[in-house]
This record gives sequence, structure tokens and C-alpha cells, in this order.
Amino acid sequence: MFNWDDPLAEANPANQDAIANIPSDINAEAAIPNETAQAVVSANATVPANTTTVEVDAGATGLESIEMGAARIRVDDKKIINCRADLNQLVPFKYDWAWQKYLDGCANHWMPQEINMTQDIALWKDPNGLTDDERTVIKRNLGFFSTADSLVANNLVLAVYKHITNPECRQYLLRQAFEEAVHTHAYQYCIESLGLDEGEVFNMYREVPAVAKKAEWALPFTQSLGDPHFATGTPEMDQRLLRDLIAFYVVFEGIFFYVGFVQILSMGRRNKMTGVAEQFQYILRDESMHMNFGIDVINQIKVENPHLWGKEFQQEMIDLIKNAVELEVQYAQDTMPRGILGLNANMFAEYLQFIANRRCSQIGLPEQYPGATNPFPWMSEVLDLKKEKNFFETRVTEYQTGGALVW
Repeated sequence: MFNWDDPLAEANPANQDAIANIPSDINAEAAIPNETAQAVVSANATVPANTTTVEVDAGATGLESIEMGAARIRVDDKKIINCRADLNQLVPFKYDWAWQKYLDGCANHWMPQEINMTQDIALWKDPNGLTDDERTVIKRNLGFFSTADSLVANNLVLAVYKHITNPECRQYLLRQAFEEAVHTHAYQYCIESLGLDEGEVFNMYREVPAVAKKAEWALPFTQSLGDPHFATGTPEMDQRLLRDLIAFYVVFEGIFFYVGFVQILSMGRRNKMTGVAEQFQYILRDESMHMNFGIDVINQIKVENPHLWGKEFQQEMIDLIKNAVELEVQYAQDTMPRGILGLNANMFAEYLQFIANRRCSQIGLPEQYPGATNPFPWMSEVLDLKKEKNFFETRVTEYQTGGALVW
């Protein structure tokens, strides 16, 4: 049974209190699953332009020399960051939730070519098939997502992986990196199928301001962790890692993707561009798991390092999230200035406030938008993997591995 956490579900108040009120003398070895985790995040965080090189004991990398006769690994030797235990030994598990997410991700395997694009191609080529505004929504979102998932993959491979010092978490990060590659493949497949100008779409993040703003927002956080002089092991650097994880998992994957998801999936609900919409449905479900894994990691770092979660840092994370909401509302306005598909920018403003409240609750911060509601309740249905048919009634979508797929 897959352990899928609907990112739109209401936060459990009891769980929120449990995480938000972690005492300073908490057992740093405790492991918390996503169902009970509430963590950390902040906003308008600034990335230091220059980093002073500091000698720190930053934890193992997995590339250390072999020490013959060394003691066997114990569960208590493991930590999410700054762990000195051998990272090449997967077991014994300490964070069962990380291993389960890896298994779920493997069972969730899909490839873009499995999805029929015939109806999309015919509709796109029909001069009367879509309005100009609908075509703009498709192109702008393919432009944003085609480079956004590349940015996420680069962040994982070049930055995050080396600073997470736990083998079961690293195992999931490898799976996530592969899924990001599949997503980039999916966008390329859509662009090629529709006969779009590949250069125009892939270069959109350097030509269209609405797309560029979000990429520009995210890039400094990858550059921060990719700094060759950066290493965890001090409170300042550990907090910097925590901030950058929040920026990517909570904001970039947990907020910045959702206007595009709603826009594309709304077209699918109206039986338009159902192949593209189905690709995005699979991607949404992958990204939901990525985000939940990241939140688990963030919360676990907080549990093991409660000194990082001070009031000033919490306010910084709140500002970060609120700034992201403003940026994503602007993206909604830029991509559909006149409103289409029964959607308008005001609805997205409400939706993003609702999402932001959920993200704050998941990492142990107070909700910032009292009374915000979800104007798109059907988005929760899209995430329901137990259905026999997918949301667009084109094929079975419950995730299964290769040869076991039911068509």
C-alpha cells in the first residue's frame, strides 16, 4: 500500500503542536515520520555573497578510505547531517520513512511515451481547437517546468546529496533525481509531439519575465549549497542548509509548481490536451512525494538540531514563504491575464494562500492567511491513486512497475 500524503489535506492540529513545541532537551536520536512531522521554514532568506572558509567536522561523504577491522554500524550512529558513520552501509535502517518512500517511488515508475498524445496533436494543429490564451498557458507552463525540473535535479545531484549524511535518505534522493530526469523527458516529449519550437520553449526562462522570475528566485539557493567552500558542521552552516532545503522542497516544489498544475489539469478536466494533462498528473504525484520526503528531512534535522530553529530563523522562513506566494500570484496573473477555463488570478491568490498555510503547518510554523480556503477541491481527487481510471478517463493510472502495468 502506497503511503501517499495529500499535500492539500488539512494539517492535524495535534501533530502541529507536537512539532512546533519541541523542547530544547529533546532526544536528538528520535526519528519522526511525515505523518507526525511538522518542521521549519523561512522567507526572503538572503544568500551570502561571500562565504568565509571555516574548518569544520562536516560529516562523512562515503568516499573515505576503508578502515579494516572497524566496528559495525549501529542505528544510533546515524544522523541526517554531520554523521561520521560509514555511509556505504545502507542497513540497519534508522529512518524507515525514507526507505519506504524509496520503495514507493520505485513502484511508481512510468515513462512519458506510455501516454497517448494523438488527440493533443490534432487539437493543437486545429486552428480553431484552442484559444490563443489556452495556447499561451500550455507554452508558458512547458517553458517553466522544462527548466524548473532541471534546476531541481542539479540541486539534488550537485548540492543536496553530498550534505545529507544518511544512506537511506540518499537512496531516495537518487530515485528522486531519476524522476526529475523523467519529468524533463516528459516536457521534451510534449514539446516534440506538438511540434513546438524547442529553442523558444526551453529558453523561455531567459526570455519571458514571468518564467524567469521564479528560476531567478531558486538559483541562488542551489549556488549557496554548491559553493565549494560550504560545509555543514557549524550552527551557521547547518542553518544555511536547512534554509536552502526549505526553499527547494517547501517553496519551489511545494508552492511554485501549483499554479501550473492547476492550469494544465483544468484543461484536461475539459477534455482538452488530455495527453499533456495526464503527463502533468503523473508529475504532480511524483512531486507530492518529493515534497513530503523533503519535509520529513527538514523536520528530522530540526528534531536532531533544535538549536537551529530559533524565533528569528522561523520569521525568516515565514517571510520566505510569503514572498513566494506573491511571486506565484504574479505568475498566475501573467499567464492568464483575462482568465480562462473558469479560472482567474483572484482564485489563484486564494489557492496559494491555502497552500502556504498547509506548508507552514507541515514544518511547524503558524498559518499566515487565516480563513484561506481551497477553490480547487478537485485537485485532491487528482492525487487519489486508488482509482481504477485516471482523472481524464484515458487509462489506468495506479502506479505499478513496468511489466505489471494494466492497460
